[in-house]
Amino acid sequence: MCELLPAAALLVAIYALYALITETFFRRSVCVSGAAMTGRTVIITGGNTGIGKTTAKELARRGSRVILACRSQERAEAAIRDIERETGSTQVVYLQLDLGSLQSVRSFANTFLKTEPRLDLLINNAGLVADGRTKDGFGVEFGVNHLGHFLLTCLLLERLKEGAGGRVITLSSVAHRWGRVDFDELLATKDLGSGRYSWQFFQAYCNSKLCNVLFTRELARRLRGTTVSCYSVHPGIVRTELSRHVSLWQKVFIEPVSRLFFLDPEEGAQTTLHCALQEGLEPLSGQYFTCCLPQELGAHARDDAVARKLWEVSERLSGLS
Repeated sequence: MCELLPAAALLVAIYALYALITETFFRRSVCVSGAAMTGRTVIITGGNTGIGKTTAKELARRGSRVILACRSQERAEAAIRDIERETGSTQVVYLQLDLGSLQSVRSFANTFLKTEPRLDLLINNAGLVADGRTKDGFGVEFGVNHLGHFLLTCLLLERLKEGAGGRVITLSSVAHRWGRVDFDELLATKDLGSGRYSWQFFQAYCNSKLCNVLFTRELARRLRGTTVSCYSVHPGIVRTELSRHVSLWQKVFIEPVSRLFFLDPEEGAQTTLHCALQEGLEPLSGQYFTCCLPQELGAHARDDAVARKLWEVSERLSGLS
């Protein structure tokens, strides 16, 4: 009996530690809005998998016309079949978009504007952790996570303004707190950090997520006086394909940890859905949400001068100015 007591105490301690970790770093939340989306049109980048697919499914269930903006037609069509089977919706369609190609972003926007009469919600969901370059020579994390979405949003803003109450939601991350924007490096190398080691492209990922938050902050300033609002989101630490480009040994480490602690995509989609559906959020335009609540930003993300400069540099790099 005495031998069992230390073992029982150890199990209690392990359970308490697990509960503490999951309630602090991996907290769950639920979008409670019952709002319908009948007649609304939504674009979701990277909507064929993970958080994006879960978000698409819920918005389709509520009556939205959902545009899956993805690179792979095969994977998008498979996702559409799943969503249609589970929701009964026939209003989920695919349009090709490669955020790593500015030409592809322009082509997508041109096709959308010619074929779709309205846009109510743009969800900049796609993202990656990887090293390499885009087709235009930008660091892939900066190019895909920030610059492609920046250009896409700018090209679609006028259509969003034509409706009533349009919203732009950009998925960022708590990783923005460790990010920085070095404009000299960006203009010299078309990147915010690169290298062959995992910590180097994780730092570049943090930098790109800081860009997402700064972009949203400046976008909100520019949207004042319109009916369009915008929000950045930390979805939580979620089991997705975000890290599919990392090395095998990293996956060996990440996989068991993710299964034990990380949120699943349905849990990870809740804050995005909150910002998409909750009524009365307009006064909070430009803010950063996690667990369905506005949260304080990291210090670097509150610098309005940096946000304005990032916008101006992004215009130049994307060919808008």
